[in-house]
Amino acid sequence: MVTLVRAGTQIFYEASGAGPVVVFIHSFLCDGALFKHQVDALQQTHRVLNVDIRGHGRSGESESPFTLYDLVDDVIAVLDAEGVSSAIWVGLSIGGFIALRAALTKPDRVRALVLIDTEAGPQSTGKKLQDVALQFGLKTLGPRFIVPGIVTVLFGKTTQKTQPALVDEYRQRFVAMRVKSICTCIDAVMRRDDLLGRLGEIRCPTLVIVGDEDLPLPIQKSQRIADGIGGAELVVVPRAGHLSAVEQPQAVNVALTGFLARLD
Repeated sequence: MVTLVRAGTQIFYEASGAGPVVVFIHSFLCDGALFKHQVDALQQTHRVLNVDIRGHGRSGESESPFTLYDLVDDVIAVLDAEGVSSAIWVGLSIGGFIALRAALTKPDRVRALVLIDTEAGPQSTGKKLQDVALQFGLKTLGPRFIVPGIVTVLFGKTTQKTQPALVDEYRQRFVAMRVKSICTCIDAVMRRDDLLGRLGEIRCPTLVIVGDEDLPLPIQKSQRIADGIGGAELVVVPRAGHLSAVEQPQAVNVALTGFLARLD
């Protein structure tokens, strides 16, 4: 367990294992525990850095405005603290937003990309309206009244039917969210820039993974990324929603470890 302070905000991360460095960046509303299965699978062969982004998990509150590029710099600060010049970046959802921007602005720090249930485009007008409504609901009603809707969106229909304990675990996690920090993060997501026209600039090996039941960022979003980055691979995970790394961890691990083996 390690913490560092960047721009007045405490950033928490866990470091384990030895070998080529892999840095994990989790989804919005989650924390590093989202990648527990992947960390367990890799730490015997890789140096694993598992980061909690600002306002999430054990990292500090983040109530001042920030951008996705600030989150890139947070992860770079973790790499610097660990003496790592270049790493394999694995990001899910907002973690993918961060990893893509790192590949474009700090290409020397990105050895390879694994982009899970994410997208490269800007926030659509419809999604912005939904996010504004989410912010209003969180501020006026509190998490408990908003979480049931969040759960049904983030988890695939199969997971909701077959893994009720997992869904309930994350329901409790979502209820405990820090409203001010989460609302600031929603602002950063809504203001994100469009990277679709720049995907061809990314030269590092790239694996794209998406659950076939992902509602917020369906397969087409991942397909556009894979089509835009030269040589990128696309893997579709059956019976998984937006949080595929924890919904179908074995399938995600097979794709991830196979990709890393080809890199090595």
